[in-house]
Amino acid sequence: MNGIVIVDKPQGWTSQDVVSKLRGVLHTRRIGHGGTLDPMATGVLPVFVGRGTRGVEFFEHAEKTYETVLRLGVTTDTEDITGEVLENRTVNVTKEAFLAALDRFRGEIQQIPPMYSALKINGQKLCDLARKGKEVERKPRTITIFALDCLDFDGVNATLRVRCSKGTYIRTLCKDIGEALGCGGCMASLRRTAAGAYTLDRAVPLQTLIEAENPESYLLPLDSMFEKYPAMTLTAKQEKCCRNGAGFTYPGENGTYRVYGQTGEFLALSQIEDGVMSTVKSFFDASASL
Repeated sequence: MNGIVIVDKPQGWTSQDVVSKLRGVLHTRRIGHGGTLDPMATGVLPVFVGRGTRGVEFFEHAEKTYETVLRLGVTTDTEDITGEVLENRTVNVTKEAFLAALDRFRGEIQQIPPMYSALKINGQKLCDLARKGKEVERKPRTITIFALDCLDFDGVNATLRVRCSKGTYIRTLCKDIGEALGCGGCMASLRRTAAGAYTLDRAVPLQTLIEAENPESYLLPLDSMFEKYPAMTLTAKQEKCCRNGAGFTYPGENGTYRVYGQTGEFLALSQIEDGVMSTVKSFFDASASL
């Protein structure tokens, strides 16, 4: 069983909880997820199965899109609504002032990772230290907010759509916006609506997978994560080179391609450079014969 299933993660489950459950549902040990979601978050969680796990490394750098509710006036130790309230402040922010504040959070910005995160410092998870009441210095990291739009604002709660780079903490973004407005803030809800090539319209509720007679029918093909790259079919001789891991002459434009064999099997993600095609990552069944 090989492929990718896009799970609509329910609230209260960790990403690893989902993977553990699907190991039993799909009867396979070779499975992993692409991009951790907080337990309180819902939405798009790609789960890679069988040879699909070879694509996880490419997915780690994929852009993500979220819809979140920022609650102004409340700060917590976890930077979201589930944490211990540290302070309640009066909110007196106009929509114009709120929209103006968003400008400084677009583009390339610096962000300090939250203590309640799985990030490791000196081999220890920050969240484990935080639960012990410890706080350590974290260095700011450069992230990119490609788009930040306000969908709704009622004076206290703001619904935001965020498209961002790998490593972005939406909780921290909410906290930082609140601080910039002088009243503080925290994340009240979070839903991931897209991750890489995958959007909510392709996501399957976890319960549906658990109850399905044929859960494997929800698996997407391995090449679905590379849809943005053009496809090309190799000749029998070229396919043999590809399966053997050898480069070969190929008259084409420099770039990255999805490469298929004579039977239509997805073989590899490959690149052409100066007339030579070479494999970036293979995805074919090595046990199958030509």
